[in-house]
Amino acid sequence: MTETLLFDGPDGGSPILVLAHGAGAPMDSPFMTGVTERLAAMGHRVARFEFPYMARRRAEGTRRPPDRQPILLDSWRKVIGHLGGAENVVIGGKSMGGRMASLIAAEMPVRGLLCLGYPFHPPGKPAKTRTEHLAALDVPGLILQGTRDPFGRPDEIAAYRLSDRTTVHWIEDGDHDLKPRKSSGRDHAAALDEIAEVASGFLRSLAL
Repeated sequence: MTETLLFDGPDGGSPILVLAHGAGAPMDSPFMTGVTERLAAMGHRVARFEFPYMARRRAEGTRRPPDRQPILLDSWRKVIGHLGGAENVVIGGKSMGGRMASLIAAEMPVRGLLCLGYPFHPPGKPAKTRTEHLAALDVPGLILQGTRDPFGRPDEIAAYRLSDRTTVHWIEDGDHDLKPRKSSGRDHAAALDEIAEVASGFLRSLAL
């Protein structure tokens, strides 16, 4: 396997949460690190990895566009296999990483799906939805979404067909990074605390 895994949290325990990054930021971005460190402190084992284009960007220092979808999905399959198979992992991630995880969840019986800022459609293009497979997902799912996210706001998502096994939790005033404005009276750290608390409850509900 060529993908490098970055682990946080205690050894052992089930399931392992595996997170992939979004299109433009690496696995150790402030957002990914903030969520991961909080969940690790709550006793969860978390693994992060980078898709090939992001790993090359790290090695070469040159900005690259995301790999084609088949390559992204194959990376997910390799990581899941390396960690012992679908039954051992909850998969998810930030934006694009979470969307690719949701496509994998549609093809294999992972323990659960955790999406952080799901890109339901491109900003400003609400007709170009990325939701068809979400209606038929047969695994427990949690989507954490900001109420100001231009990739999918509450009124839009209310009209989508989602699996009855999928829950959407709204981060008040959050943008695509789930970050609220200062005028909301909350900072990003408080939003990350909420994200971790809700995600931790979801993970504990899936533990053996």
